Amino acid sequence: METIINYFETIPSSHRSIILVGGLAFFWLLEGGLPLFKFKYKKWKHALPNLFFTLTTIIINFALAFLLLGTADWVQTNDFGIINWLPQMPLWLYALFGVLLLDFFGAYLAHYVEHKVKPLWMVHLVHHTDHKVDTTTANRHHPLESLIRFSFTLLGVFVVGTPIALVFLYQSMSLVFTQFTHANIKIPKSLDKVLSYVIVSPDMHKTHHHYRLPYTDSNYGNIFSIWDRIFGTYMYLDREKLVYGVDVFPDEAKNSNIKDLLKQPFQKYEKPTLSADIEK
Repeated sequence: METIINYFETIPSSHRSIILVGGLAFFWLLEGGLPLFKFKYKKWKHALPNLFFTLTTIIINFALAFLLLGTADWVQTNDFGIINWLPQMPLWLYALFGVLLLDFFGAYLAHYVEHKVKPLWMVHLVHHTDHKVDTTTANRHHPLESLIRFSFTLLGVFVVGTPIALVFLYQSMSLVFTQFTHANIKIPKSLDKVLSYVIVSPDMHKTHHHYRLPYTDSNYGNIFSIWDRIFGTYMYLDREKLVYGVDVFPDEAKNSNIKDLLKQPFQKYEKPTLSADIEK
């Protein structure tokens, strides 16, 4: 564990890029061999707006990285934050708690708030209006959402008290997991169900991408499924019933156009309807 921590403490930017591109390429190829849905689409054409928003997310996070570094250094120097106030523990447990709590603040809480606060939901819509969810959807976030997500991660680093090694470990894990859970891959239902008791599984997250409530407002987690189970936001929907998108923004052409997607947070919004086919 010490070797892993030391590596992520000084992980080169090139290695982080390899994790991003390598994960994307791996799941892209896996989608071709084990597709969940046989989408009738031009994959590269569909990927272009998603990759554009992936690029804007990278730029924003890179530009603001100094805030993460400064905060992580400060909490470590001042012995501040939840995991620094806990009794001394083995390094592996310290790392687990750090990543687990960062996953709560940086992913679950941020995601939950985005769904409950209307202006933030309008920004988050860009992610949900993809009608063909695949691994490129993972980082399809409006630039404003990238700022929102970064703010919650920064809050997490401060409150949890994580050193920069755990911050980079969490971000790397978060990136791979979001590529995995969005990937258009089919794994056995029984395996997916078992995985969902510990981590966010592909079927679990894709329920969140169903086009109607209440499924849209469920399964907010990114790495660990514990937060959805603790706070009662876990839901299950059979994968065969999945329909991607958002019911009140049905125009797939506009939802695939970068210019329209950049304007999407400022569009008129109608109240969505509840789905009747609820599965527990």
